[in-house]
Amino acid sequence: MSSEFPAIQPGGSLILAWRIQGKKVLVIGGGVVASGRINHVLNADGIPIVVSPESGLCKEVAFRIHEKQVEWRNREFSPDDITEDIAMVLSAVDDPSLSTQIYKLCQSKRVPINAADIPPECDFYFGAEIREGPLQIMVSTNGKGPKLATIIRDHIRNTLPNDVSAAITQTGLLRQKLREIAPTPEQGRKRMRWMIRLCEKWSLNELGSLKEEQMGKLLCHFPSSVPTFKELTSAPPNVLENYVWATTVLLAGGLIFAKYFKH
Repeated sequence: MSSEFPAIQPGGSLILAWRIQGKKVLVIGGGVVASGRINHVLNADGIPIVVSPESGLCKEVAFRIHEKQVEWRNREFSPDDITEDIAMVLSAVDDPSLSTQIYKLCQSKRVPINAADIPPECDFYFGAEIREGPLQIMVSTNGKGPKLATIIRDHIRNTLPNDVSAAITQTGLLRQKLREIAPTPEQGRKRMRWMIRLCEKWSLNELGSLKEEQMGKLLCHFPSSVPTFKELTSAPPNVLENYVWATTVLLAGGLIFAKYFKH
């Protein structure tokens, strides 16, 4: 009976897509590692607050500050920096004792923290990431081999189809429109099953090629059927062409009929 269920593999991390949109993230340090952390926060629409003296800023962090992409506190870290509105702390300092102090302070205030290159003082890890528009893939070795995570990430990236980003974007737009015509919780299962059938029936290239003006026509098939991409995009019969064809047949038939009776 145990073979019916997946085996448990202890020792891993809980992989999450953590939404920090509009939330404040304290970044302690201004070096190269801090710049990477800042980019992660900005890409997730978070609000980075950088604590570092000007002498400790690398070129990229200085650029982010100049462009007003981050809030900057031009000084060394203070325990008062961890206020109630801070959603998480990213420590990127070279001083191990200071990093431990920051970690313990975050633990006491129940604020999640990542301390760069000190796995025991991390509530979560950063992995090697692939970002293709709405698609995000993270590879984590749970702090055991960051370089290996990078190698594995690059291998996965090279296997991704070129049209994956467009497919996800158009599928998301279609789901949004589907929810508008079938908004109730009772229709949730029907929405899910119909979208599953569509994703299994169409290729990624076809999903990415779907135009917004074609979505209304496609949604007319919900929930009973899912047409193929060819069925949806085939041009309807041209009325004029059909008229000309029928007229030609009639004329040809008339000529044959007249010729037959003439003899």
